[in-house]
Amino acid sequence: MKKNSLQEWLDYWLTAHGDNEIELGLDRVNQVKNQMDWQIDRPIITVGGTNGKGSVCAFLTAIYTQAGYRVGTLTSPHLLRYNERIAINGEPVTDEKIIRAFERIENKRATISLTYFEVNVLAAVDVFLQEKVDIIILEVGLGGRLDAVNIFDADVAVLTNVDLDHQEYLGDTREKIAYEKAGIYRPEKPAIVGEIDPANALLEYITEINAIGLRLGVDYSYERLGHQWNFHFKPSHQQHAKEHRRFALPIPALRGSYQLDNASSALCAIECLHSKMPVDTGSIKKGLLLVSHPARFQILPGRPIVVLDVGHNPHAARELKNNFLHLPFAKKKIAIFSMLADKDIDTVLDILKDEFDAWYIATLNTNRALSCAKIEEKLLQHGVQKIKTFNSIAKAYHSALKEISEDDRIVVFGSFFTVAEVMASFNTQRN
Repeated sequence: MKKNSLQEWLDYWLTAHGDNEIELGLDRVNQVKNQMDWQIDRPIITVGGTNGKGSVCAFLTAIYTQAGYRVGTLTSPHLLRYNERIAINGEPVTDEKIIRAFERIENKRATISLTYFEVNVLAAVDVFLQEKVDIIILEVGLGGRLDAVNIFDADVAVLTNVDLDHQEYLGDTREKIAYEKAGIYRPEKPAIVGEIDPANALLEYITEINAIGLRLGVDYSYERLGHQWNFHFKPSHQQHAKEHRRFALPIPALRGSYQLDNASSALCAIECLHSKMPVDTGSIKKGLLLVSHPARFQILPGRPIVVLDVGHNPHAARELKNNFLHLPFAKKKIAIFSMLADKDIDTVLDILKDEFDAWYIATLNTNRALSCAKIEEKLLQHGVQKIKTFNSIAKAYHSALKEISEDDRIVVFGSFFTVAEVMASFNTQRN
């Protein structure tokens, strides 16, 4: 049956691989890639990690765009529109361009079955090549070694951090997960490590494959000086890239205490490619000021304070709690909260249970959702007593808005789906 709209194509890909929404492995997607007749002759940066990878992609996109390059960026998941996943210079591409890519993939794959995410990756790269971008930035989906993005050999690979998430696919320890994520590194190519205390498995893998390891706090670093910061690139592998300093950089537009880690990892990647794609400090400053990445500790304008955060694992919960320290005092604090069933809700609640005066909860609109009844049960187990249940997250949010004063705070978190429902309700109100 001919598919005329983007939604028809998306519905088709959702069921084309049967019930397996996630199936790790590179054989099938690599076969289709090899049928696509692509000539990839421009730099590729892959970005993986437990949290922060989308922010690093956002920094890279904004800075390279300000430097005058044409930048193709793949991210996932999306918040409101699928098109957000495939962007050029930070702007989602049109339905038509994605449909044409889907048609080309369908014609080439023959009988090879692909998951939704695998098609997403192939379509993004196809669009970028059709649009003749100068650089391709790919956010890793799940893990790294067996993730569809890993069919592409990165010129530079970044791992932001490693913590417990997706244990059913990646392993039940930080070391096992680090090994899986390190699979995006390549021999004799820059392997950026974006955390001060990386897992041993990560460092061992870099040595094993003879990649060029670049560690935060060792090969690159930053210092914050009030409302500015300095970046210092000092690679121990001097044959690959030269030492470079960037002074008086503005604090990034993205909020969060961890964003300087992410920004410095992005700058490290930029320094690694400097001989091919030079970037002046002025473009870096503009990119840092103009970068946009919604729902990462995003504070909405006006009062009361409303925070949107897609954090959905223990590492993100700890960062969220830390970021609360930088907000003004609030008399009453309300959580608008829901999670997916496969996430570690117990640890998240253990970290954040004392940060709110009331929890407004609902079941998310996805078959992966944890039921409202189960969430309430978990909250009670963690000693939370003030709980209100709703038919939807949007209703929970708007109920909270009616009940609080200008001196209070609302925090929407727990999943991309949680934040997306609230954001969609903004659009409904405007229309």
